[in-house]
Amino acid sequence: MSSSLFQDFQSLAAIATTPAGLKKLAALCQAHPITLWVPESLAELAQAQNLDSKIYSGSLKEQVAQLWPQYQGFVFCLATGAVVRLIAPLLQHKSTDPAVVVVDEAGQFVLSLCSGHQGGADRLTQAIALQINATPVLTGAANRLQLPGIDVLGVLFGWQRGEGDWTGVSAAIARQDSVQVIQEAGTTLWQHHLPSEHPFQFNESEETGTAPIQPATPKARVWISPLARRLSPDSGIPEVQWHPKVLWVGIGCERGTSRQLIERAIQQACQAHQLAEAAIAGIATLDLKADEVGLVELCRDRQWPLRCFSAEQLKSVPVPTPSEVVAAEVGTPSVAEAAALVGASLVLAPTQKIGHLQMPLLVTKQIVRLEGQPGAVTIAIAQAEQEYTGRSGKLWLVGTGPGQLEQITPAAQTAIAQADVVIGYSLYVDLVKPLLRPGQIVEALPITQERQRAQRAIELANWGLTVAVISSGDSGIYGMAGLVLEELRDQDWDGKTPAVRVFPGITALQAAASRVGTPLMHDFCAISLSDLLTPWVMIEKRLNAAAQADFVTALYNPRSKTRTEQIAIAQQIFLQHRAPSTPVALVRSAYREDEQITLTTLGELLEAPIDMLTTVLIGNASTRTYADWMITPRGYLGFTPDAEPNQSL
Repeated sequence: MSSSLFQDFQSLAAIATTPAGLKKLAALCQAHPITLWVPESLAELAQAQNLDSKIYSGSLKEQVAQLWPQYQGFVFCLATGAVVRLIAPLLQHKSTDPAVVVVDEAGQFVLSLCSGHQGGADRLTQAIALQINATPVLTGAANRLQLPGIDVLGVLFGWQRGEGDWTGVSAAIARQDSVQVIQEAGTTLWQHHLPSEHPFQFNESEETGTAPIQPATPKARVWISPLARRLSPDSGIPEVQWHPKVLWVGIGCERGTSRQLIERAIQQACQAHQLAEAAIAGIATLDLKADEVGLVELCRDRQWPLRCFSAEQLKSVPVPTPSEVVAAEVGTPSVAEAAALVGASLVLAPTQKIGHLQMPLLVTKQIVRLEGQPGAVTIAIAQAEQEYTGRSGKLWLVGTGPGQLEQITPAAQTAIAQADVVIGYSLYVDLVKPLLRPGQIVEALPITQERQRAQRAIELANWGLTVAVISSGDSGIYGMAGLVLEELRDQDWDGKTPAVRVFPGITALQAAASRVGTPLMHDFCAISLSDLLTPWVMIEKRLNAAAQADFVTALYNPRSKTRTEQIAIAQQIFLQHRAPSTPVALVRSAYREDEQITLTTLGELLEAPIDMLTTVLIGNASTRTYADWMITPRGYLGFTPDAEPNQSL
């Protein structure tokens, strides 16, 4: 299984001290990049099971202290009290402590013990619980209220935490006190995916579609802003700041300008205009400066992207202070101002029209020199409408099988639970609701909007989010996976970004077959009778071929309210090649509450109710019914396709 399911962790350690604990963690560590640590007493047992484990000697307390700074998360199969005593001396602050998760030896429960929000222990707990079929135990108030933790609210959007009383605001939310949210930048997408009752009071101009619990005097405040300090010391209530990365710094500089001077120029500009450096998305400049050592070093150390634009792109942008001298030197009258504006617009294609950008400059061109430092820096700052997440997006194309959670693979369940965004047809979203978690963006679109779903998923993944696109059955069989890949191809996808992974699911024909016996034991095929995307002439051709070749045939989308003749035509085609007594199974909504199963024959097929949720299974010449089961012989016992189809086993 891919490590992407534990994408928030670069390094994980699992620790077992007993044979039972070793057995419980072994499968998890074999399937994921988790380092298993065991004492010398378990070395032979680990080796006998071909486990790639690390052996420690001496006390576990000393070993944990040594490993503590090396891993982002720890999974203990140990008594909770023992784990508490082991880690207590090592804990420093929830913003830096690793995630700590405890699994009981019976494998019934997975407990998020430490660093549930910022360390990611809650998400790790949920992922492990799904992998080993255990119950996750999350004790934080945010989970009870179905709210994202305020200290991780902006993480998926790349926001940076600023100053504030994070404990005080979290406590106010836990008490369900009114919390004022003043958002001056960044996406408001998170606001639209809160539970119907929540404690937040938003800016009056923002429509969220949900109502706060107490529209009263706020007891806490959250600022979401690119400004450096929005806290009110005299407010008397706890406040915190989030800084979306919306500031693009345009830089022009002389050749050989030092990194220190460039950094100093940025600091001065931000301080003078009360802008937070944490809100800087990246640096924009002329492509001639792509190899400028000072710029490259600064962007590397601060983990800022360096976006470089051609003179042709920059000179078409109107700016407040163009320079003929600069134009004569590099071919564009503006570098810093124009680059800041283009960077903030995220217009990267050379053919894109960018001559009418309307974004205001927060900081117009300023020239900075510093005594003792070589060169000079020209700086300008613009604000983007959309933040830069700094993350690599992923598209997880997930098959959810027939509908029941137990019919979804553990990998698919984990993908749904761990994704930032879940997109799908509303019915399928409802079926996976128990897997959803607070803070997820969940977008359910109608059944006719498949292409819109694919485009929306790609848009969010290109922005840097991890998006799970769910389909019933297998997503690659009449599902969303093919459409998403087609859309990616049409957008000149490079095959790498966003990363794509397909999670298989139990198909409708498999689910239907399992409810009636073994009709698919010999060669079979699937044909959709919907002619919305396939010409009926082609469908008829395939029906004739399948019937003539004696394939067991599964018919998808057999009949809708407006499309009623196709199933009758299909019946007539098969009757040309098979006896009227050929067994047929009609399975509607397999494994769901409204499941309906009908065993009939090819000749009487149309006498039973059939709709879009029905899968039709037509047997081959050897298929029989026996004791209300449908059986297609594989041939082991000498059955031949020449036998009479109405002959009972």
